[in-house]
Amino acid sequence: MSTTEPATSAEREDRVLERIDKFRQRRPRLLDEVVTLAHGAGGKSSAALVDAVFVEAFRNEELEQLGDAAALTMPSGERLAFSTDSYVVQPLRFPGGSIGHLAVHGTVNDLAVSGARPQWLSAAFVIEEGFPIAELREIVADMSEAAVLSGVQIVTGDTKVVGKGAADGVYISTAGVGVIPEGRRLSPDLVRAGDKVLLSGTIGAHGMAVMLARGDLAIEADIASDTAPVNSLVETLLEAAPSTRWMRDATRGGVGTVCNELAHASQLAVIIDEQSLPIEPQVLGACDMLGIDPLYVANEGKFVAIVAAEEADAAVAALRAHPRGAAATAVGEILAEPPGIVALRTSFGGSRIVDMLVGDPLPRIC
Repeated sequence: MSTTEPATSAEREDRVLERIDKFRQRRPRLLDEVVTLAHGAGGKSSAALVDAVFVEAFRNEELEQLGDAAALTMPSGERLAFSTDSYVVQPLRFPGGSIGHLAVHGTVNDLAVSGARPQWLSAAFVIEEGFPIAELREIVADMSEAAVLSGVQIVTGDTKVVGKGAADGVYISTAGVGVIPEGRRLSPDLVRAGDKVLLSGTIGAHGMAVMLARGDLAIEADIASDTAPVNSLVETLLEAAPSTRWMRDATRGGVGTVCNELAHASQLAVIIDEQSLPIEPQVLGACDMLGIDPLYVANEGKFVAIVAAEEADAAVAALRAHPRGAAATAVGEILAEPPGIVALRTSFGGSRIVDMLVGDPLPRIC
């Protein structure tokens, strides 16, 4: 008869977390033989594709940071942020915005959450033969409007036309450059246990607005995309909380995927309080009907920020005073254990692990 005492529930939980941690520390493996829509969703499949194909081919110190923008130091000592993105959203126009708004806001926001002040953009268009010139003018006008609102200039570009059926209307790629103020640094390695997790506003509106605009679902809801520039909001946060550690705009893969990227990079635990998450009732209702977790739904005008605990109240107050930050709130905290894990404290008093997004529940939303 064995004299070994049965493991306690705490010991069993520790063993499970240890196995999960070992599994999550493995490099993403690309097992697919062809590209799928999941590879563009910003989750596990995207990470595997980027690591196995692009990082492996182009490997360098700046690229391996895998940030929203590369932080580059000029010979003069001035630091710049450089980012690029492509937009293939369908439909091209949706409640609250269009592909033109996204093409500017997306790159501006990637620069802003990297700590830069966006300055200049390039824009490249791939246009399908037969695309109406009037519709193209409207999209370009949206880009011009978005650039003025963001305080940036579109200074160079390119245009290509492909045969009918070779593209879905129009695709847009933008690249951007911003200046990083002296002394400003945001990085996962600055994050510490005890820091607070902030959201700049409500989540899930963009993904749901685009999904419903496709008209494939018999759901009617008054949901508009949140697409907007966040650069002035970021500057407001950094003025109120100068010790801000890290930021990321929660686009593809949503807040859940962004938090997982941080947990993996920092090897700390990101703990989110479900009751604190700011979600508009109509967005939550649409997510419930479709069986989609709002934590994984894309946003185009919101960011996650990690701030020092002593600056959290001032940060939230400053964000709420900004026209685009009225719903900003603290939604969680950083803990030392379990390392590399994102967990959600549920409204029922329990908790569940929030993993990286698997698959692509909302393809082509940006």
